[in-house]
Amino acid sequence: MKKILGLLTICLILLLAACGDGDNEDGEDTSKESSGNDGGNVTLTVGAQSVPHAEILEEAKPLLEDKNITLEIEEYQDFVLPNDDLADGRLDANYFQHIPYLEQTIEDTGYDLDYIGKIHIEPMGIYSQDYNSIDEIPDGTEVILSNSVADHGRILSLFEEAGLITLEDGINVDDVTLDDIVENPKDLTFSPDYEPAILPELYESESDILAAINTNYAIDAGLKPEEDALFVEPDDSPYANVIAVQSEDKDNEALQTLVDVLHSDDIQDFIEKEYDGAIVPVSNEE
Repeated sequence: MKKILGLLTICLILLLAACGDGDNEDGEDTSKESSGNDGGNVTLTVGAQSVPHAEILEEAKPLLEDKNITLEIEEYQDFVLPNDDLADGRLDANYFQHIPYLEQTIEDTGYDLDYIGKIHIEPMGIYSQDYNSIDEIPDGTEVILSNSVADHGRILSLFEEAGLITLEDGINVDDVTLDDIVENPKDLTFSPDYEPAILPELYESESDILAAINTNYAIDAGLKPEEDALFVEPDDSPYANVIAVQSEDKDNEALQTLVDVLHSDDIQDFIEKEYDGAIVPVSNEE
């Protein structure tokens, strides 16, 4: 009988210990809090395009380690999956897009996403293999641009600033479409049918065209916007690339620390030196 009571006592102790693993003294479940947090260390998984975003995050890794944050970087080559994976919870954040693109994605998908920090600007460039000045552009030239609607107003505004077209008055740049071109004296043809990643290849292989190429893809293809672009967006572009998060995580301490590190002098100096003006860091005050 004593042996049975002894066995029952041991079982009861083990049962109470197992129940205590996920509960605090108030009966609240703490098992989620401890997952991914090893002795105070936090792991963040951030999706990023290879250039320049993943490169910048790699530079930030040791600075984050000093703050007990381990950064895992998932690299992407497209503009769709990083937001899908963020919305599904596969990522803690992503870093690849500017604000109008994020807002367009939210409108199109209903994803509950937001952003917590502007990190850098990638000035858009217009490239040509055949023309060395705006005056050389002949009538009827084709302009190839990405199929990302969020970039169309940005590109068309750049053409307007160059004096090549006139847009409808009073329209917000983010809402501008090809239908808002009211004057086109050179009869340029705008072809918004291309995946952004293939535009550098088309620029290299096609003749007598203009190509509107996002700076990240331009750099990846060995182009220097300030040197190789026929004309380029000014440094004060409003199209800042951001750290996007699920809306419920806007106040997450580790994610806020990530933004602080990316705004640090070390990272801003790295961006300026590494990309030689092609990528413009955004300070915390902007």
